[in-house]
Amino acid sequence: MRNAHTVAKIRDAEAALLAALPPGALMQRAVYGLVAHVARRLGRVYGARIVVLAGGGDNGGDALWAGARLAERGARVDAIAPGRTHPEGTAALLAAGGRLHGPAPALDDETLRRLFDQAELVLDGLLGIGGRGGLRADHARLAALAPPERTVAVDVPSGVDADTGAVTGAAVRASATVTFGTHKRGLWLTPGAAHTGPVELVDIGLELPEPDLRALDDADVAAMIPVPGPESSKYRRGVLGLVAGSDAYPGAAVLAVGGALRGGAGYLRVVTETGVASRAGDFVRRAHPEAVVTAIRAGDRAAMLAAGRVQAWAIGPGLDPGPAVRELVAGLLGTDLPVVVDAGALDPLAELLAADSAALRARDAPVLITPHEGEFGRFTATALGWDPDRTTADLAADRLAAVRRAAAATGAVILLKGTRTLIVEPVGAAWVNTNGSGWLGTAGTGDVLTGLIGSLLAAGLPAAGAGAVGAHLHGRAAERAAVPLAAGDLPDLLPRVVTDLLAAPDRGRPRGGHGG
Repeated sequence: MRNAHTVAKIRDAEAALLAALPPGALMQRAVYGLVAHVARRLGRVYGARIVVLAGGGDNGGDALWAGARLAERGARVDAIAPGRTHPEGTAALLAAGGRLHGPAPALDDETLRRLFDQAELVLDGLLGIGGRGGLRADHARLAALAPPERTVAVDVPSGVDADTGAVTGAAVRASATVTFGTHKRGLWLTPGAAHTGPVELVDIGLELPEPDLRALDDADVAAMIPVPGPESSKYRRGVLGLVAGSDAYPGAAVLAVGGALRGGAGYLRVVTETGVASRAGDFVRRAHPEAVVTAIRAGDRAAMLAAGRVQAWAIGPGLDPGPAVRELVAGLLGTDLPVVVDAGALDPLAELLAADSAALRARDAPVLITPHEGEFGRFTATALGWDPDRTTADLAADRLAAVRRAAAATGAVILLKGTRTLIVEPVGAAWVNTNGSGWLGTAGTGDVLTGLIGSLLAAGLPAAGAGAVGAHLHGRAAERAAVPLAAGDLPDLLPRVVTDLLAAPDRGRPRGGHGG
């Protein structure tokens, strides 16, 4: 499992280690990892042309010292400084034969472009983890000229807030980031995550507290997947009740069932609304004869609950929000079972919370909601009275903090879907999913995810764990899909993903080092 910490916790850990080490020793640990990354990437050092973007802080010092080590091994290193530079790092670079250009305002665009065009690699050391509020003009100019495909960010891309992932104005776009000691939250959170490329973690010996944010690796997920044993049966493996589909939206039920059948539960009871056509139930029976389908009249909570004994419920895909769905959601909240709420059930749940803000906190079992950003805005507006425009701004400024506030206020476990899906518990514990594909942004993929998470929940995973594992498997399936991806592709890809994860030699052992 990968861990991320706040800047304040990192600073505290660095201070304790600095007090115990000789001057400069901690920086040299970071420099060693950075130089090793450059050498692996280029395949050689001697004769390579490298540009260092050198700010005045310790991050600039890391980059300058790395430039010095590379120059000592035969690279041509040109450092560009927007202003003052790290004294010891500058002296080391010049002593090793490197060149210093700057301050940047004195350099014309033609000179800068020539240096960047000739560079095989650019090290971004303009700003470190203390950078806030966007880049100054001289820094922004260099960030705009640095070639993204050949730029490696040192610790964090300059212009990306290390705590929140916020980007105000210009920021460096890197093809890779080498970060030190621990992951910074902003490397995983949007929009900053779009600037990092793959992230490599260099261990510099920090003693850190509990992480503020976690990300699962393949080995973690493999260890959490419910695997049936010799005594397993369809009932012991867990039974999911899935309330999905209507005459208007029958396909959503089919997609949700496809995900649910791949999540580990042994038995699936599907409850669909029926009207004149009874379309959803018929669609599910044809596509997935394994599912046991019960058709009910809209809003008939007694019939829904009479469908049979289950270990968890999921509700929402293909339902049309309104009083009838609100009645069904209220019926599920009255049980002592965990519930996943998505799509057409989100607005009705929000209305119930507006009437009784303690409805979820009063339950012994968790409720996991799975909105995308637009649904999150509507949900919090109704349930909590938040201003939607302000919520949109808050998500851009500090996505994790906004979701934490909503989870604490509602009592729900919140899975906020997006490029970097967040899973946050009411107590604040949080996970982020760092895999996946932009092709997931298409209709129906969320229905598959809801069924998958519900099945994992019924099979025995805790709510946040089901959300994090489901998001990881969903993302891995998308990575395997032919493009353009359609939601219906995902259920058939999930078994291959699970099979490969369970067969991996490091199954159940934590994986370190690399990750997005």
